[in-house]
Amino acid sequence: MSHKVIQPTKLLDGISANQLRNEISDVTAEGVKTILIDLQDVTFMNSSAIGALVATLKAVRAKGGNLSLCSLNDQVRIVFELTKMDQIFDIYADRQEFDQKIGISAS
Repeated sequence: MSHKVIQPTKLLDGISANQLRNEISDVTAEGVKTILIDLQDVTFMNSSAIGALVATLKAVRAKGGNLSLCSLNDQVRIVFELTKMDQIFDIYADRQEFDQKIGISAS
């Protein structure tokens, strides 16, 4: 598998972000290099989640992988902009834009 999409839901806080981090760690251990976190169903994200995502991004990059985000709602996008994390993460409008960027054709 060349890539994996992970889609958390509702509140993304320190606890759920660490669960997400563990899931991504498992995926990278399986050899997946390209990971997309689809945030379309996340209604709120706090600073603990941002910290966990940054740590996850560093871990994925250390293994030669890429971690991207897509489908940020307005609240989540504002948090990323205020913390300047929008300059660190690759952020796509939606899965379709991500698929086009990495060359996945729609089936």
